[in-house]
Amino acid sequence: MSSQSKRHYGRVLTMLAAVLVLTCTLGTNAAAQDQPVQKWELYAGYSIFYPNSTVNVQLPGALLPLSSQLETNPNGIGASGTYNFNRWLGLTIDGSNHWGSGELTVAKRIDDTRFDNISIGPKFTYRAGRFAPFAEVLVGDHRLVPEVYHSVDKLGVMVGGGVDVNLSRHFAWRVLRVDYAISNYQFGPSATTAATNLRALRGQTGLVFKFGGGPPPVPPSAACSAQPTEVFAGEPVTVTATGSNFNPKRTVRYNWSGSPAKISGSDASAQVDTAGWQPGNYMATANLSDGSKRGIASCNATFAVKAPRPPTIACSANPETVQPGGSSTITSVGNSPDNRRLTYSYAATAGSISGSDSSATLSTGNAPPGSITVTCNVADDRNPALTASSNTSVNVVAPPPQAPPPPAAPEASKLNQVDFKKNSPRVDNAAKAILDEVALRLQRDSDAKAVIVGEADASEKDPSRLSSERAFNAKAYLVNEKGVDASRIETRSGNDGTQQAQIWLVPAGATFNEQGTQIAEQPAPRPRRRK
Repeated sequence: MSSQSKRHYGRVLTMLAAVLVLTCTLGTNAAAQDQPVQKWELYAGYSIFYPNSTVNVQLPGALLPLSSQLETNPNGIGASGTYNFNRWLGLTIDGSNHWGSGELTVAKRIDDTRFDNISIGPKFTYRAGRFAPFAEVLVGDHRLVPEVYHSVDKLGVMVGGGVDVNLSRHFAWRVLRVDYAISNYQFGPSATTAATNLRALRGQTGLVFKFGGGPPPVPPSAACSAQPTEVFAGEPVTVTATGSNFNPKRTVRYNWSGSPAKISGSDASAQVDTAGWQPGNYMATANLSDGSKRGIASCNATFAVKAPRPPTIACSANPETVQPGGSSTITSVGNSPDNRRLTYSYAATAGSISGSDSSATLSTGNAPPGSITVTCNVADDRNPALTASSNTSVNVVAPPPQAPPPPAAPEASKLNQVDFKKNSPRVDNAAKAILDEVALRLQRDSDAKAVIVGEADASEKDPSRLSSERAFNAKAYLVNEKGVDASRIETRSGNDGTQQAQIWLVPAGATFNEQGTQIAEQPAPRPRRRK
C-alpha cells in the first residue's frame, strides 16, 4: 500500500472518530430533554447517483488526458443505521454502492462511473407526528471508480436530508433522501491531468425499520375536581386540575373555561363565581399544556347549584290572655333547611312589641279589649333573603265588674219589753198583752227567733233567780198560751237594774250579742188592748 493511501485512510479514521465523539457528546447532553423514541433505525432501499462533475483521466499509454461529463448512475442500493440519543439527535452510519453500466467500449464507458461510500455523522430529526423530516452531515470514505480507470478513495462529506412517513410504530417509508456529496480526486499526474472535483447528488428511497427504546411514552392526562360539589347561587366553588405524564422539564400552563362559568385563576386551582346562577348542573374545563405539540391534556370538573329552600317559623304567646296593660312573651322557633343564619322581627296589630331575637315582649298598653295578632318574621342571610312568617294572638280581656259588697249581716232588734212588779216574776195581763204582740210578730216572720232577757233590780230579793224566772215565765206564756215553737225562743238573764224582761227579735242569719252591743233598738210596738 502506498504512503498516500495510508495517509488517506488515516485522515478518514481521524475524521470519523472526531464526528463520533462530537455526536455522542451532544447526544448525552440532550438525552433527557425530550420524550423517548425508538433507539434504532435501520434503512435499506434504492439509490441513484448524479455525479454532476467532469472526470479528467490520464489513460495508460495515452499522450493526452481525457475529459468527460459523467452520466447519472441509476444502478445502486443504500443502507444505513441510526442510533437515536433522543427525539431529535442521532448518530448515523451510512453506506451505498453504485455499480457499473455494463458497457464495453472505452468510448461508451468514458462517461460512466461507479460510486461507493461508507460514512458516519449526526442526524437531526424533527418528529411531527406522522411525518419526520431530517437533516444529516456524513463524513467518510468516498470511492469514485471511472469505468476507464482504477478506483480512488478520498475523504468526503455528504450534507443532506429527507423525510420519513411513519406507517406504524416500527415501520416508516423514507419517501426521499437527497445528499450532496463533496470529494476531490486525481486520475493521473497532476502536471498533465486536471483534478476531478466531485459535487454530486445522491438520491434514495426505501423502508425504515425502528425498534428499541421501550414502550411508547404515556400521553399526558389530567384529572379535575370541584369542591364543594353542591352550592347555592352566590357561593364560590374551587376547581382543581392535576396533570400527569407531562415533561418534568417543562412548565405546565392552565387555561380554565366554562359556560356560564366566571372562573378566575390560571393555576392548578381556580375560583368559580356562581352569583346569579339558576339551579342546575355546571361544568368547568381545564386545558393543560407544557408548550409542546404532544404535551396537551384537558379535563372537566362538574358541580351543581342547588335550589334554595326558604326558612320556616312557628311562634307562640305566653300567656295567651292578659288584662289591659299586661304583657305577654312571644317565642319564635325558626329553622333553615339550608343551615343559613336567621334574623327575627315582629309586628303587632295593637300595643307595642320589642325584641329582635327568638323571643320578644308584647306590651298591651292602652289597647282595647280584644284579640291582638302578633306576626313573627324570619329571614335568612341570602341576598335577596328568603323569608317566612307565622302568627299568634293574645287576647286582652277586661276584668269582671267588681262585685257589690256583701249585704250587712242582719242584726237583732229590740222588739218589746215586759215590765214586772218588784220582787215578782208573774206575767200579768199587761205583760200578756205585750207578749201577744211578740207571738204575732213571730208568726209573721217564720224564720226569726226571739231572745228574752230577764232583768232584775239589785234592790230586789235574789236578783239572779228573779231575772231567770221572769225570762222563763215570758217564754212559757208564748209557748203554752200562744203556741210558739219553743226552739224559736232563747232565754237569758242579766242584771242591768231594771224590773223587765227585754224581748229581742233575731232575724235568720243574725247573731245576738249577749252584751247588747251592735244592736239597733227599735221602738217597741204598742200593746193591743183586750176587749
